[in-house]
Amino acid sequence: MLSRVSSLMASIHCSKVTRQPLMLPNMRKNSFGKHLLYGLGTLVLRPIKLLRGGTQLLGVSHFCSISNIDSSLHIELVPCLRDNYAYLLHDLDTGTVGVIDPAEAFPVINVLTQRNQNLTYILNTHHHYDHTGGNMELKETYGAKVIGSRKDRDRIPGIDIALDDGDAWMFAGHQVLVMETPGHTKGHVSFYFPGCGAIFTGDTLFSLSCGKLFEGNPEQMLSSLQKIMSLPDNTNVYCGHEYTLSNSKFALSIEPKNEDLLKYAAEISQLRGKNLPTIPTTLKREKLCNPFLRTYSEEIRHSLNIPTTATDAEALGIIRQAKDNF
Repeated sequence: MLSRVSSLMASIHCSKVTRQPLMLPNMRKNSFGKHLLYGLGTLVLRPIKLLRGGTQLLGVSHFCSISNIDSSLHIELVPCLRDNYAYLLHDLDTGTVGVIDPAEAFPVINVLTQRNQNLTYILNTHHHYDHTGGNMELKETYGAKVIGSRKDRDRIPGIDIALDDGDAWMFAGHQVLVMETPGHTKGHVSFYFPGCGAIFTGDTLFSLSCGKLFEGNPEQMLSSLQKIMSLPDNTNVYCGHEYTLSNSKFALSIEPKNEDLLKYAAEISQLRGKNLPTIPTTLKREKLCNPFLRTYSEEIRHSLNIPTTATDAEALGIIRQAKDNF
């Protein structure tokens, strides 16, 4: 279990988007196609650079950031439990703070207390306790509003605002698009910030893997992954767990000749050896390396004896079963 005294953290400064009036996170339906919806807005992105260094803030041993010149949204990675990640969102213009998937309250409260910050929103990708365990204490402490899927409104603790697939609302001046991504659970959603090219995928898409099919089936998971893959390649992916090292071992076992995967696995090993997070990843990298996004791979199909006639959904199901038993 990660220590509550020393933890890993990561942050990102996202580019400013066209400002809209500050509003409560009410639902707004978009009339155009969902896949087109998720890709719009990213054309304003500016080049970004990756920086890695060290800091002693709050006993944190390492710090990594992605930043660009014109920034207003700051995202921090906060480890929880054994291998969960919660994400603090801080709008620098308004001071608005939110958290995504707080598995427990203490690490989040610790950071907020040290920074003398309040918490306005709690966003949940799905109902599992290791993503909602901190909801009630954080809500009681700060009066924060809990936001989640309408399909999970009876399972997300303290939910105040229920959203549907395709809904858009504002986090301070930043548009957030809600993407229904079932498979792991029936009510799972991902939160996409098109203005800064960031998506929070919970337990649907991990780096080099996808979530277990607890409440869904391979067809649903494939559809969810395809929806996420419709976003621009430079989209930064923030998932719910630090599983990347173990995921890389499985991926290499079924696609050992993938040069991109071999390079990424070496980088992962170095990062984890230094106790640094592997998140965020990018969609471009995942498309090149993640076996669940590569159901067409002849090498993967040969490794797992997947018939050439098998559909992508059938192949995904076989890959998921192999991963479960790895």
